[in-house]
Order: sequence, then structure tokens, then C-alpha cells
Amino acid sequence: MDCLVFDIETVPDTELGRRLLHIDDELSDEDVAKAMAFNRLQQADTEFLPLHQHRVVAISAAMRSGDQLQVWSLGSADSDEAELIRRFYEGLERYVPVLVSWNGGGFDLPVLHYRALKNGVAAPQYWEMGDNDREFRFNNYLSRFHWRHVDLMDVLSGFQPRARAKLDEIAVMLGYPGKLGLQGDQVWSVYLEGGIERIREYCETDVLNTYLVYLRFEHMRGQLDDAQLQAELTRVKDLLAASQASHFTEFLAAWQAASG
Repeated sequence: MDCLVFDIETVPDTELGRRLLHIDDELSDEDVAKAMAFNRLQQADTEFLPLHQHRVVAISAAMRSGDQLQVWSLGSADSDEAELIRRFYEGLERYVPVLVSWNGGGFDLPVLHYRALKNGVAAPQYWEMGDNDREFRFNNYLSRFHWRHVDLMDVLSGFQPRARAKLDEIAVMLGYPGKLGLQGDQVWSVYLEGGIERIREYCETDVLNTYLVYLRFEHMRGQLDDAQLQAELTRVKDLLAASQASHFTEFLAAWQAASG
């Protein structure tokens, strides 16, 4: 079965923030976001916005299909949110892959639910629960304990919130690069500076880290033997080595340095 590892990057939906908080249009997006964060802090003792107040600006993926591996960001730097989300769900419709994420069940997928709803994006295959396709009755994208979506953070923690770990730390523990050059809490400031390409690259490296952890997980649970694992790791290295993209070159160099 095809495998699609994915990650999203978001910024505050300042258009929604203006309406919810009755903010004048003359206030800058940066200041609106500050007001949204302050309002959230007053309500919930955290500045992290509710998931429906996040706007998707990047979706990156690693697709393993047949003997091919691809890593890319959906759409282009100019794509709006609706196009990005539509492309994501169109891929699910076409390939019906196993989805793999890190905290996808707790963040990425709920955000996509709300934003697909806002943008009028249909996703019948994703929402299939067995009513039209019996194969999905006991293995669908939405049920937490099914395998059509593997949320690695959730699974590896034994579904226990207090046992959860950060992707960056698990990747580093396994000898992979982890975060390179950007952190999630910097995305908004980089976006305001016009750095959407940098955000897309950062999202792609998160996908690479997630995919590498997933390969080790598949080996641990007996889906890959030692030789198959090494072959898959070599496939990733070959993809990075053949790329002209600087963030892939940096990722490969960091991986080689980490592994000695």
C-alpha cells in the first residue's frame, strides 16, 4: 500500500481574528495576531490559538509508492489555503495511501478538517467510515486505533499524553538531523517577512524526519527486516544526494555528521 507522510505549517487566521474580536481593518496583521494571542491567554492561560483559528500556509509530503520516493510541498509559494487543502485531499482520493504523521491526530488533521470546511473542500474518501466501502469499516483515517493513519507520536507514547515526545528529540535520538534552522514558533515571523519558501523547506525537513522515524517504527514492528530497512534508508539518502535543493543538501550533511 502507498504511504504518504505529511506535515502542515500554519499562521494565525487574522481575517477571522478581526471578525471575532471586532478589530478595525486598519490594524496590521501582526497586531491582530497579538490581540488574538492575548485574548486566548485570558481565556485559557496559553497563547496557542484554537485549531480553527490557524490558517494553512504549507503542506509537505513524502510519498512512497512502488519503487519511488518523492518529497515535496503541495502547490506553490503563491497557492492559497483552499488550493493546498484541495491538493492534499485529491491525493488521498487518488492513491488512498496510509497516512503517517507526528501529532497529526492532535493538530494537523483537525486543522485540515476545520479549514476544509471553511474552504468548501470535499474529501469523501477521507471521511469514509464503511458506509460505501466495507474495507473502511474496520480501518479508516478517522479512528484513533486504526492503521490507515499512523500518528507516530500517539502510537509510540502508547496513547498516553504524559509519555509524548517531540519529533525533534526522537529524530536526534535515532541519529537523524532533527530540526534545522527553524522552529515551529518562528513560522509566523518568517511568514510576515515574506519567507514562505523557507517555511515550505522547513516543512519538508519535518516530513523527512517523520519518514525516517516511521521506517524505524516499521522495522520495530516487523514490517521491514534489517536489509529492507537499510534499503529504504539508502533510498532516502540517494534522493537527498541527487537533489540540488540546499535544505536537502544540509539535511544529508547533518545526517552524515550525526551518524559519524
